[in-house]
Amino acid sequence: MFTILKKTPLNPTVTLMEIDAPFIARKAEPGQFVILRVDEQGERIPLTVADFDREKGSVTIIFQIVGATTERLNHLAEGDSLQDFVGPLGVPSHTEGLKKVCVIGGGVGSAIAYPIAKKLHSLGCTVHTVCGFRSRDLVILETEFRAVSDRFLLMSDDGSAGEKGLVTDALRSLLEGGEIYDEVIAIGPLVMMKFVCALTREYGVKTVVSMNPIMIDGTGMCGGCRLSVGGKTRFACVDGPDFDGHQVDFDEAIQRASMYREFEQRRREETCNLFKGV
Repeated sequence: MFTILKKTPLNPTVTLMEIDAPFIARKAEPGQFVILRVDEQGERIPLTVADFDREKGSVTIIFQIVGATTERLNHLAEGDSLQDFVGPLGVPSHTEGLKKVCVIGGGVGSAIAYPIAKKLHSLGCTVHTVCGFRSRDLVILETEFRAVSDRFLLMSDDGSAGEKGLVTDALRSLLEGGEIYDEVIAIGPLVMMKFVCALTREYGVKTVVSMNPIMIDGTGMCGGCRLSVGGKTRFACVDGPDFDGHQVDFDEAIQRASMYREFEQRRREETCNLFKGV
């Protein structure tokens, strides 16, 4: 069993948990993920490693409450345990040899972007970070990003945090201002990543995106996490989750991601009602 060492709400729908998992902490790298089950009857869900402490033997996850499993997970408290916590899975993000990078996080995707920015900063890379949220009350990890960024730009849809606008507005301003990056790394909603890639294609800047499609076994056997990249089928769990953003078929990925949205919402509502009765 994997004990919850720490639980912190980051905003009304996003929670941070630090899990006692020394074997995973020993091997984890930015960009990788774990698959967990809350209990014996629970479904398997993938969550990206948001941070890790090798000495303490802990792994940090950050999740958004969107379905039944994340609702159940959020009802656990410090001292409770998870049934399964398997990893690290996936290919670590490429960070070696990069001199100047713009890291872009959208919404809860910022939790995935943070460990990458942190690793790049520790390697001496110049890190510019752009994070976008709908409003101030949804902002997460601002202090942490500022600590590992040479330049940090905060954007919000309504202007209540940082500058009003989209992450693409900030990125365009940086590129038009003469900033030259080895890479842009974009992590967030599919639509956001699609438009970031459309912008960087104009400027000829290599862009890496982190894909988190429907995933079941995490070994590539089930085929649930398949994507079209450069006209070929790739599996996010074993070939990714990082891919060349200019090669990803985002329209297909967006269509597949929406298939179970109504079912997820219904199951979450059922789970909420179950806990209300406890």
